[in-house]
Amino acid sequence: MIERRDFYIDGRWVAPAQPRDCAVIDPSTEEACAVISLGGKADTDAAVAAAKAALPAWAATPPAVRRRVVERILEQYERRKEELAAAISLEMGAPIDMARDSQAPCLPWHLKNFLDAFDRIEWIRPLGPHAPDDRIVLEPIGVVGLITPWNWPMNQIALKVIPALLAGCTCVLKPSEESPLDAMIFAEFCHDAGVPAGVFNLVNGDGAGVGAQLSSHPDVEMISFTGSTRAGRAISKAAAETLKRVTLELGGKGANLIFADADDKAVRRGVLHLMNNSGQSCNAPSRMLVERSIYDRVVEEAAGVAGAVKVGPASEPGRHIGPVVNRRQWEQIQGYIQKGLDEGARLVAGGLGLPEGMNKGFFVRPTVFADVTPDMTIAREEIFGPVLSIIPFEDEEEAVAIANDTPYGLTNYVQTQDGARRNRLALRLRSGMVEMNGRSRGAGAPFGGVKASGRAREGGVWGIEEFLEVKAVSGWASDMAAE
Repeated sequence: MIERRDFYIDGRWVAPAQPRDCAVIDPSTEEACAVISLGGKADTDAAVAAAKAALPAWAATPPAVRRRVVERILEQYERRKEELAAAISLEMGAPIDMARDSQAPCLPWHLKNFLDAFDRIEWIRPLGPHAPDDRIVLEPIGVVGLITPWNWPMNQIALKVIPALLAGCTCVLKPSEESPLDAMIFAEFCHDAGVPAGVFNLVNGDGAGVGAQLSSHPDVEMISFTGSTRAGRAISKAAAETLKRVTLELGGKGANLIFADADDKAVRRGVLHLMNNSGQSCNAPSRMLVERSIYDRVVEEAAGVAGAVKVGPASEPGRHIGPVVNRRQWEQIQGYIQKGLDEGARLVAGGLGLPEGMNKGFFVRPTVFADVTPDMTIAREEIFGPVLSIIPFEDEEEAVAIANDTPYGLTNYVQTQDGARRNRLALRLRSGMVEMNGRSRGAGAPFGGVKASGRAREGGVWGIEEFLEVKAVSGWASDMAAE
């Protein structure tokens, strides 16, 4: 049993003011694998105070020096990446090969991309030739509270902590209590990399406790949150009283538009993308919209692909999906599958209950529903599990109407060989991201959505700018060397 009750505050590991044990459950076995403590107001206040005290010096640190400190975090990752992957696999159920190949490497991927973006930022730049003595100055916003989820834990930590540090902010991280172990290893990376005391702090806790305390804290200038839309609304309300900046990366209900001229790998690609991480990704293409002329063939193919997806414990190597994160999540997904059956969708793969041969663990059968209509619950609500809904459409107009008929707007997908159609759809789909024909977004592209998916833009230059204030200055002495 792993015991990690301390918090990282002001450059050292400290005991909680009032210990409150919380078990971390291995979702493959349903047994406790670690014990942490949930923080309280005294812990939150101590972490914020440390960040506030460290802010003036860190904000004044030359950008090149901040860059070198962040680079050293990468060195720590390279020394301990296997340990990081093992922690992620244990705490949230990512199969160990996936944890090694996809989950843990999110840290170096984003860190390197942020360094590239950082090198392109002009911290003091002219407004324009019409105003030769005006300058636009970029400054850190201040102390920031960072609240991250369990489904891609290191991905979200990297997307928040790294740009905050590069921007010159000091921060308090509250990782999900479901997946705290990787975050505590990351805190050790920061310490060993020489991040100055108070610049990075970590307090474990739940949303109602530390999360709410950070959201309403008068000394926190900004909250960056990734999680459910419901929690995002609560955070926005809590933050409003202190007028802090709030950036939210929330849920999704992505549509994957498959036209008759889609390539022959489009269906398989779409099903496997949805099943990846056991469906626990906000950008999952959970609605497959299919042109009517190829509908029957696509349904049959999708069912076959899903039926071949293997499910197994996170500790086992191989290309399979693991469990979902906890019992509440498992029961919620079962409820959605039952709702699909009750509302008349046609089950073509998977279904209720544990996969064959399993009697414990939070495992879900890879499930596909056909003949789904846009008004069904499974077509409208985020399931966050390996459950695909297939919906037919007659033409491009109907496909766009169905795709946009959702409260969410994170990622949509398009599969067609018609370049003009792809461009039209990219501009008409209401989402923060559109990926077409299996092409992933390039390094440094922003990640974020619209509507109930929140309006954060994480990654690249946009991700750093979220942590910066813009100051307009007139009367700048342009002949002085201070520039």
